[in-house]
Amino acid sequence: MVVVKNDSQIEFVERKSKFIGYLKVVKTKKEAIDFIEYINKIHKDATHNVYVYRLIENGVEHFKYDDDGEPLNTAAKPMAEIFERKNIYNFVMIATRYFGGIKLGAGGLIRAYAKVATKLYESIELIEYVEKEEYLISFSYDKLDLVEKLIRDNELDVLEKSFLEKINMKLELSKEELLEFEKLRDIMIIKI
Repeated sequence: MVVVKNDSQIEFVERKSKFIGYLKVVKTKKEAIDFIEYINKIHKDATHNVYVYRLIENGVEHFKYDDDGEPLNTAAKPMAEIFERKNIYNFVMIATRYFGGIKLGAGGLIRAYAKVATKLYESIELIEYVEKEEYLISFSYDKLDLVEKLIRDNELDVLEKSFLEKINMKLELSKEELLEFEKLRDIMIIKI
């Protein structure tokens, strides 16, 4: 199983209809829905905003697609199938269509929406899926340089941090990354 590493955007015209494709890396269903709502707002005048999302959140797979008024299974399904066949997760993909006055027919729609997914697929980088869990780490100020180096070396995202009596950070860690933090002395690690 692989996941998308980077966001992407593509655009093309097919028989006078303008297609804009968006692909965003997401880790939660809420992130996917929020991005769909965002695209619907910025392209509220579009004829269609077709979407697909597929992700694993807390060990549960979420996979949904919607044709947004295009004839059944002529838009989102062809897009979804391209990414499903390649076993790709943790993304939301949206195809925005501005109708250009020429009807594409069912076959033309399938080809156009599959082209959106194909162009997006060609523009992204994929990485192997690694399951991660959230942890809170707490440590004294004299350990900050050491912890920050470990974060940089492992290219980790700090989800939250606070500077009180001690420094507290919320991180998503794989089993291997957790082992690296456990090697550090005088650092408290709590699974969230």
